[in-house]
Amino acid sequence: MSYLFTSESVSEGHPDKVADQISDTLLDEFLARDPESHVAIETLCTTGQVVVAGEVSSSAYVDIHSSVRDLIKEIGYNRGAYRFDGDSLGILSAIHEQSVDINRGVSRGNRIEQGAGDQGMMFGYAVDETSNYMPLTLDLSHLLLRELADIRRNGQEMSYYRKGKLKTYLRPDAKSQVTVEYDDNRNPIRVHTIVVSTSHDEFILPLDDSAQAKVRADEEMLARIREDVEKVLIPRVLDKLPENLRNLFDDKLILHVNPTGKFVLGGPHADTGLTGRKIIVDTYGGRGAHGGGAFSGKDPSKVDRSAAYACRYIAKNMVAAGVAKEMLVQVSYAIGVAAPVNIFVNTYGTSHAGISDVLIAEKINEMFDLRPGAIEEMLKLRNPIYRETAAYGHMGREPKTVKKTFRSRYDGAPVEKEVELFTWEKVDRVNEIKEAFGIV
Repeated sequence: MSYLFTSESVSEGHPDKVADQISDTLLDEFLARDPESHVAIETLCTTGQVVVAGEVSSSAYVDIHSSVRDLIKEIGYNRGAYRFDGDSLGILSAIHEQSVDINRGVSRGNRIEQGAGDQGMMFGYAVDETSNYMPLTLDLSHLLLRELADIRRNGQEMSYYRKGKLKTYLRPDAKSQVTVEYDDNRNPIRVHTIVVSTSHDEFILPLDDSAQAKVRADEEMLARIREDVEKVLIPRVLDKLPENLRNLFDDKLILHVNPTGKFVLGGPHADTGLTGRKIIVDTYGGRGAHGGGAFSGKDPSKVDRSAAYACRYIAKNMVAAGVAKEMLVQVSYAIGVAAPVNIFVNTYGTSHAGISDVLIAEKINEMFDLRPGAIEEMLKLRNPIYRETAAYGHMGREPKTVKKTFRSRYDGAPVEKEVELFTWEKVDRVNEIKEAFGIV
């Protein structure tokens, strides 16, 4: 029998994602100036206030206040009406030096022999139902919100006229959720339900102060948002999909738009944001597994982050090579110890020609050096590449090379870096894997 599976995503303006982006922006600022920085930064966002705390060991100086304000305005919180805007909010920094006890187990003369920054287990996952080897439910959830953010920044669609000017009614905070129906063989059959909730201006005002007028104005506003989601947002999403995925949308699709009613007050004013609360959005939308550790604000000596990227890299290359249609890879570490404690593989019965999961794990151990220092080098993780990961998922993204510039009011000339983003999304080990498993 068929079954339903659901994943969600949140926008860059969601309070928890604002916190993640602050933590990773500050991490990038440190790594741009000192690649050997050890960083663990947590952020809290609430009405008119940002609190940044954590541990840093670095030779770099970072202008935390300016970095935070610039980021928040770039996200879109640039108006007093939001009760959280980059120009007027207060910023409290409580960053101190990393514990010498932790540092002793991690920092060693030979980087390849450096120990893991903490104990724990990490997972990577890949499935062949999309071109980027991500679960379809999560891929569609992210795509809905990326398109919504593009519409908001463009300002021409999902808009209204006020005082003779056209402006978008969209605000930065938004969420999406997608439910897909699968058959007995775990293949997607159709998109069953989509939920879109977006914060917005109060762009239709009541004609008078009566309760009836206010209800009527709210109903008209919600009807307009729903119509725009149906006629603007979803067609833009469909245009980005290959034909086989477009065919999964039919006239039985259930669509919920702002199902609780109007959503004028959003962002950190409406809901306090914290770093690390959206780990399932960050990874696989509930498919596969998650070890429990968050990513944002942590330098790559923290295996919560670097080993999770390595496991995704392995799983994606294995599935792309045809070793299995679906694969989960787990590694675990002891703090201060370089070699992983274990490597575990689950292919959910989809492996090529009945290759055992145990054999696949053994091959992974032979082919991939999963010591933390080796992972850093393999995936080029000691670079300022993390701000881009902190919204719309760490996995399933497009690897690319970009130039980044880091400026400060205090340290003179800007720092310019050419870096590779999302290196763990490359499929550059496929031929080697095919040869190792005898796949033609």
